[in-house]
Amino acid sequence: MQQTQVDKAVSRAIDICAHSGGRLTEKRKNILALLLASDTPMSAYELAEQFNKTYEQSMPPMSAYRILDFLLAENLVHKLSSANKFIACAHITCSHSHEVPQFLICRHCHKVKEISIKKNIIEHLRESVQSGGYVLMNSQIELDCLCKACSKVSLKTIKNN
Repeated sequence: MQQTQVDKAVSRAIDICAHSGGRLTEKRKNILALLLASDTPMSAYELAEQFNKTYEQSMPPMSAYRILDFLLAENLVHKLSSANKFIACAHITCSHSHEVPQFLICRHCHKVKEISIKKNIIEHLRESVQSGGYVLMNSQIELDCLCKACSKVSLKTIKNN
């Protein structure tokens, strides 16, 4: 994400937090900005390390986790359970409601694309789970994929072998 887009998203995040009664402190802004600028998801440890390098301050990973908990509660970031890493929400700057976020994760380059699935699909999934005798605890879906660039490379490799 370009710096002007990062700045726009951070500015919108400040408004979102203020509306909910939260406060986007300087460290929270900086962690969010690091996630917005990253091409791939980051762990709390990676974020703390990047924060320390970028801002020349000391942040332990536990502080990064606390900040990420706040950003999760404000729906500004998402946690990818399969990798225990975090990404910024792709819809921070939008002012309209969205469908249910789901994630396409490239198994080669680890880039993630956030897509939306209609709420009725998740409701059908919830019903299927219930008919199986279970209760759906999390409707987030993380799909193992190849992005367009990596799939082209894979096809070329297969053709050349």
